Amino acid sequence: MKKVTQRAAIALLTMLLPIFTGASTGSGNHIRHVLVVSVDGLHAGDVRKFEKLAPESTMAWLARNGVEYTHANTPSPADSFPGLLALFTGGTPAATGVYYDVSYDRHLSPANSHCHRVGTVVVYDESADALNERAGDPLLDARRLPRDPKGCHPVFPHSYLRVNTVFEVVRRHAGYTAWIDKHPVYEILNGPSGRGVEDLYTPEIGSNFNSPADRGRGKITASISRTERYDASKVQAVINEISGFSHDGRKKAPVPTVFGLNLQTLNVAQKLSGYADAQGDFTAPLVAALSGVDAELGKIVAALHTHKLLSATLIIVTAKHGNGPIDPHLLRHVDRRKLASTISAAAPGALAWITSDHGALIWLRDQTETATVAHALEQAQNRLGIERVLYGTFLTRYFPAPTVDSRSPDLVIVPKPGTIYAKAGSQKKMEHGGFLADDTHVALLVYNPALRHAGASIDAPVSTTQVAPTILQSLGISPLELRAVAIQGTQVLPGESWAALGPVRQAAH
Repeated sequence: MKKVTQRAAIALLTMLLPIFTGASTGSGNHIRHVLVVSVDGLHAGDVRKFEKLAPESTMAWLARNGVEYTHANTPSPADSFPGLLALFTGGTPAATGVYYDVSYDRHLSPANSHCHRVGTVVVYDESADALNERAGDPLLDARRLPRDPKGCHPVFPHSYLRVNTVFEVVRRHAGYTAWIDKHPVYEILNGPSGRGVEDLYTPEIGSNFNSPADRGRGKITASISRTERYDASKVQAVINEISGFSHDGRKKAPVPTVFGLNLQTLNVAQKLSGYADAQGDFTAPLVAALSGVDAELGKIVAALHTHKLLSATLIIVTAKHGNGPIDPHLLRHVDRRKLASTISAAAPGALAWITSDHGALIWLRDQTETATVAHALEQAQNRLGIERVLYGTFLTRYFPAPTVDSRSPDLVIVPKPGTIYAKAGSQKKMEHGGFLADDTHVALLVYNPALRHAGASIDAPVSTTQVAPTILQSLGISPLELRAVAIQGTQVLPGESWAALGPVRQAAH
């Protein structure tokens, strides 16, 4: 496990000293670039504790010199797909139509079928990868994707998304776009046009092919140190982009207008190690993981400084989701098969699909059995670790009615704090995907030298959906060009006049 030494920290601080002291790092203050870093699992409380533990760190510096939103929350369920789409569409699953990386659609047909029936699980995780993936260049296997019965063609993730993305809007305004993530299915950010991200890099974290040194050692996510190496390779790709190259450094390219990456080290450390207590104090592996993540952030900030781009770049550090339970004493694993057996006993043949982690989404073939299923689950609350079952009018407070929307779940299980639905024998300390604060309450830091309220801590509740309109407004583009923003009335983040930071851009014709 890699740790940041005192000597390395001092060297990094020396390198960044002109930034810290407010020295000029470029001409003008107009925002020309927005860099988003999603540190998956990073809670708001983690940032505060790490600032005290490492006041010389990059994260602490970003908080002192930027704006910190201490009550930022992701949409629910707090999974990677809805969390990422919140950041780049401005919408919740009610607008995007994407509830999880594995979900269900009543109007699509199964993968690799002749479309003779409708209603299928929609799998957009590493299971959709091509079997003949080449090292460093994973691909999607169209045979593993759900099919649209109208023509019986595969539905790629970008076509599944119901609204456009920041990347599509920026491209329309003649900007250059890039993104780096953990699975090929993250081409979903291309949006309905299929053309949103010009430089998309998605090395598969669910395998071990990307590092020759790791071959034969199992999945990357089974090891914190292997995940650190995986994240470091993605950070180098971002540095290549900052340096004016494509992510692989092989050809010249514009510095992206909107770009960034997803970091997984903290997420893996939380699942393998967890926290020390209910207050969220760190275990030693979490300290090491956060220190490693911070060092990678420092490399990115240093690269922006070196290339005189810092004053022209809005840096946003947040998370697609948190992880829970933070309190290790609340941890309880429930075999996810017990959910299915309870439903099947109450309403034989009614169950279509369950997606379960730190909560559960349930789709039924026979929606007339919804109340029956809900009652059976409520009767088994203690045995199944259930706090509440949402269905009917209560569920429509979050999502469109499942009787009119092909993707809305029929029921949602909000678990008792600490309950994780997993395979029998699971050793995970934490998980995400639910409605509880440990999943949804994430970090959100925004930095640029021109911010008028540098060092401000904003305690008002905000949503990570507000990142998307803020990105566009800071670039001088109307947030209303995002369909989800227009549909749901998503506002820019409070506390700054973002429009004042960027020049007005005209749409390309």
